[in-house]
Amino acid sequence: MITLPVLIKQYLMKKISVLVIVMIMTTISASLLAQDSKLPPLLDRELFFDNPEISGGQLSPDGKFISFVKPYNGVMNIWVKTLEEPFASARPLTADKQRPVRSYFWSRDGKYILYVQDKGGDENFNIYAVNPSEKPPVGAEVPENRDLTNLKGVRVQIYSVPKTDPDAIYIGLNDRDPAWHDLYRMKLSTGERTLIRQNSGEDRITGWIFDWDDQLRLAMRANADGSNDILRVDESGFTPIYTTNVFETAYPIAFDKNNQRVYLITNKGDDVDLTRLILLDPNTLKEEFVEADPQQRVDLGDVAFSDLRREIIYTSYEDDRNRLYWKDKDFEADYKRISEQLPGVEPYFARTTADERFWIIGSYSDVDPGTTYLFDRVTKKLTFQYRPRPNIPVEHMANMQAIRYPSSDGLEIPAYLTLPKGVEPKNLPLIVMPHGGPWARSGWGFNSYAQFLANRGYAVLDPNFRASTGYGKKFINAGNNEWGRKMQDDITWGVKYLVKQGIADPEKVAIMGGSYGGYATLAGLAFTPDVYACGVSIVGPSNLITLLNSIPPYWESIRTVFHKRMGDPSTPEGEADLKKMSPLFSADKIKSPLLVVQGANDPRVKQHESDQIVVALRDRGFPVEYIVAPDEGHGFARPVNNMAMLAAAEKFLARHLGGRYQESMKPEVAERLKEITVDPKTVILKSTEK
Repeated sequence: MITLPVLIKQYLMKKISVLVIVMIMTTISASLLAQDSKLPPLLDRELFFDNPEISGGQLSPDGKFISFVKPYNGVMNIWVKTLEEPFASARPLTADKQRPVRSYFWSRDGKYILYVQDKGGDENFNIYAVNPSEKPPVGAEVPENRDLTNLKGVRVQIYSVPKTDPDAIYIGLNDRDPAWHDLYRMKLSTGERTLIRQNSGEDRITGWIFDWDDQLRLAMRANADGSNDILRVDESGFTPIYTTNVFETAYPIAFDKNNQRVYLITNKGDDVDLTRLILLDPNTLKEEFVEADPQQRVDLGDVAFSDLRREIIYTSYEDDRNRLYWKDKDFEADYKRISEQLPGVEPYFARTTADERFWIIGSYSDVDPGTTYLFDRVTKKLTFQYRPRPNIPVEHMANMQAIRYPSSDGLEIPAYLTLPKGVEPKNLPLIVMPHGGPWARSGWGFNSYAQFLANRGYAVLDPNFRASTGYGKKFINAGNNEWGRKMQDDITWGVKYLVKQGIADPEKVAIMGGSYGGYATLAGLAFTPDVYACGVSIVGPSNLITLLNSIPPYWESIRTVFHKRMGDPSTPEGEADLKKMSPLFSADKIKSPLLVVQGANDPRVKQHESDQIVVALRDRGFPVEYIVAPDEGHGFARPVNNMAMLAAAEKFLARHLGGRYQESMKPEVAERLKEITVDPKTVILKSTEK
């Protein structure tokens, strides 16, 4: 492409006429505009990331009400309406002014709606209850919201919501020992708690399992060596009935309909790779194989049960796309009937009433963020309820395709590729987005980040690098001690693959991600500095030694797992190896622009992780941009913070890759961006953390 400096040089040397220069420049500009015009219209980032209009629909157990989450004074709160009322007639039940309510459920008798909330992203959750039948007190906006646990610095866990006693809930509290949760029975009407089992550092219990009749039957134990036991709960103590080593997985999901045997998802055994479903008798220890992937490709994903009949409805496997295997023929017939009415999307059964007559049905695709319906299994009527993001122009969304490519050692890496719509897939700017975890995976469906970036003109690669879950035990274990090494190769070789295919421009590649994806961003810039033109690290660890030495106390049960899969900082050999894998100690090799994003209250990846890399770059005179939200944790929950971060990231990427970006933003977002943007010169590392 002819650039302006070249034209000026030609003018000075060859004295071509100004008129010719203007004509050529006009032609070039017209060509660029024509290429840009093939892309869909530039869509407002708020369409993708602002509060959805309505989401999280649930039915009351008796089917008389539907609850959902909707903005109230700009913050996502819980609302309720009768099933027959329009959504416009709904009334709010909560009025949190700071953080969105992101998780809630009905009590078994429908008397209460329960939700959990923390402070500023610190993950110290308390349980709240609100009675949807109550009217707000005089002068109040919503009914009374009771903090049932009302504890500070304590992380509450929910274990069971019993049918046999709808005024009770079984919870875990780590107020006595921050590393371990004791088991309590709590009354919803009063908040009164009764200790059921104390959990000491010797017991190391990580979970409690109840049967269909709400009897405590099993417990999960994490041993100090990283192995795990499933325990039978006896009157006098515990009896181990199933043990897995540190690199295996096994967990109960439900008892059979007679409460005699328990269903386990497991990959135990040297000759076993993919997780499978078995039945285990807790008394005789006899095992019965039930099912594994019929195509022998991926792990067992989900097992859906009828709470009414205590039987399996379907099993699912997340391959390139989700596959369902129906066990209940009536449900299968309903699913087919629904699918015929909703062509082009994937429907799924979400929430139900106690009698399983009415169901909330969700639907989605790679270009459709979803629609929610109500389905009556008696009349077979499917009724539209709402679209969370009704203003998303589906016709302008880009398709997501599953791809595979070989890594540095030949291991096949599954990934998803989203190409911008309207332009030829050649020589495109590319953004690589490694997922968090790393023991997680990406899947097919509507991805707001991928669609947002594709709209800006970028190709987006979402790799399931080794250590990702869902592809078998060998694939996970291939990532052991490979942070920044072969795990990073799996990402780098994805870039090479797309460059070789002619899809990606090797000079315009960025890497962006959160949590482990933030680490991979830093590792990409530090260990492969010639690959990336820039990077955006969101809550990403830079120093694996300080990361492992500062994990939350309630992760004590998996500390050994981290050491086995990453490296042990308590040994000289482990510390030396972790240092090699830490981007911080290769910060002098970083030569591409970096934007770092952090939540000040993050209990998993503490702010010190981001501070360290920012200071290291600052001290060598290398420019780095830094955003720190004082009211966020591991990821941004408040839309104003998220929108400010995205506005900065969008402009940052455009500056270094040449993609489109939206200059405008709401005044409150612009103001917030100023407030959370940190001058690297002001960052001071605490002496105890150096």
